[in-house]
Amino acid sequence: MARKVPAINASSMADISFLLLIFFLITTSMDVSQGLARRLPQPPDPNQKIEETDINQRNLFVVKINSANQLLVQGQETNISQLRAKAKEFIDNPNNDPNLPVLVTEEIEGLGMVTYTPDHVISVQNDVDTQYQAYLDVQNELVAAYNELRDAFAKKQFGKTYNELEEEEQKLVQKVYPQKISEAEPKNYGSK
Repeated sequence: MARKVPAINASSMADISFLLLIFFLITTSMDVSQGLARRLPQPPDPNQKIEETDINQRNLFVVKINSANQLLVQGQETNISQLRAKAKEFIDNPNNDPNLPVLVTEEIEGLGMVTYTPDHVISVQNDVDTQYQAYLDVQNELVAAYNELRDAFAKKQFGKTYNELEEEEQKLVQKVYPQKISEAEPKNYGSK
């Protein structure tokens, strides 16, 4: 006659699995996704009448990315390697070009008399089929343009790079070079 095998008591298995799950959740590190730093506007008051804003076209730098990941900057096909230099020239307008943003000279407390382009705006528009990497490459080049201009201004004004400045000094530099990147809703531009 066959001997009866005693049953294994599994009543504590749920407790053990729960403890293992908690252990692995606590000890495992998870990647935190990085986003793009953007200051979003306040939500509009539902009773507020929306007014059209008239923007001087010379203050607007338009960057379009089509579905084939090609760049159109100010109406001209451009390579990603040229974008940073074009953006810097637009933001700074070093030669007071009448086709670039309006230069304003004013006194900023803590800096003295400064000539800069306070009303410039960079508008990034992409196609619905634009690859995410192409979009990120454009964003990185535009942010790098601002960073290089801020570094150069900080070195000239304070003798240090932008990252070495105190928080108040950084705010002064940001007042001269505010990061104004506007993102339009994706559209369908086609490949050319």
